[in-house]
Amino acid sequence: MPSQLHEALLQLFRNRPTLAPELIRDVLHLELPEYTDVRIDSADLTEVQPTEYRADLVVLLLRGVPVFGIIVEVQLSKDERKRFVWPAYAVNLRARLKCKVCLLVVTPDESVARWAANPIYIGGPNWYHPVVLGPSGVPEVTDEALAHADPELAVLSAMAHGQDADVAKVVQIAEVAQLASLTLDADRSRLYFDLVSTALSEAARRALRTMATFKYEYQSDFARKYYGQGKSEGRVEGRAEVHAVLVRSVSRGLTLRFGTVDEATKEKLAAASITELDEIGERLVTAQTLREALGEL
Repeated sequence: MPSQLHEALLQLFRNRPTLAPELIRDVLHLELPEYTDVRIDSADLTEVQPTEYRADLVVLLLRGVPVFGIIVEVQLSKDERKRFVWPAYAVNLRARLKCKVCLLVVTPDESVARWAANPIYIGGPNWYHPVVLGPSGVPEVTDEALAHADPELAVLSAMAHGQDADVAKVVQIAEVAQLASLTLDADRSRLYFDLVSTALSEAARRALRTMATFKYEYQSDFARKYYGQGKSEGRVEGRAEVHAVLVRSVSRGLTLRFGTVDEATKEKLAAASITELDEIGERLVTAQTLREALGEL
């Protein structure tokens, strides 16, 4: 049965059909034909054979008619059986579409990526070459504008690099991915927050919480705890630090969701309490307007 991580990775490609061709063209630098549309297609690759062939996901590039087919396979571990069925996936899809196809293997494990990239000998002079994207091949998305334009790529980046030794870089990648998630509907926003958080190392997760990046359940608990400790210990500077980062984070989130925030609103944010800022951060995930996000502020 597919694991939660397997399904979560596939969901990124389902939510953004253009993600697969973008990765193939811009990251793996393979040539694609001209196309005008992209859609998800049936992943049932069975023809008349008695054996059922079902891939994880099929993405079609179209120019009126299909011009290229991409089979997306999420692979979490080595499985020698796949080296027998992957060529069959490609051949059956090619026969169905009557155009060129490729098989894209996406994996969060470098050793699995190396294994999957080995050419598959199918007999005679014939070899089949899967296209493989491992974690080291996923771009490090640290630019807010890029993350905002392509939130699925930003989340994939956070998942791929969440365990890197450079904690500061990991936090930057995770932060822009979470910020980008705020522009999406509530279900996708919560899913992407969870994916990013789960992918991070404990050191990166602690650092991200300390920065008081956007409101989410565990971050809210942290903000309240930090504020309570500062108050009980008389550490005004601790409370001020939390307040400052919350003001900055909420302001950035409001700008991403609703455009430029005017000076009057910025002044209100600066004067708001930590609790009020925390509540704005919570509403920001689902609010449809700036006024709704700000509430009674």
